[in-house]
Amino acid sequence: MTTGSLKRVSEQIDRRAVERVAKLARLELSDNELDEATTRLAGMLAHFADIDALDLDDVEPMTQPYELVNVMREDTPLDTLDHDEVLAAAPDATDGRFGVPPILGLEL
Repeated sequence: MTTGSLKRVSEQIDRRAVERVAKLARLELSDNELDEATTRLAGMLAHFADIDALDLDDVEPMTQPYELVNVMREDTPLDTLDHDEVLAAAPDATDGRFGVPPILGLEL
């Protein structure tokens, strides 16, 4: 950020503007906080102005700053548990399924 761009932006944002916005946001800021917020906001706006000044016509838009690669392993089927053996260990099994307590509010 150049000193010229900070001066140019400081004409756009001043302490009164920051006070107004703080009041609208219902923020109670001390004099020091208002001064710091004014300086920081002016600096941010100057930085945005510098970015706006860049010639980006030949730059392709991107969704990520770097190429993403799928790092997941191959999906390979493995042996599973025996259905009947698992149901035999369940506290309640009905019709080949796990039995669970009813949802609150439902009558049996």
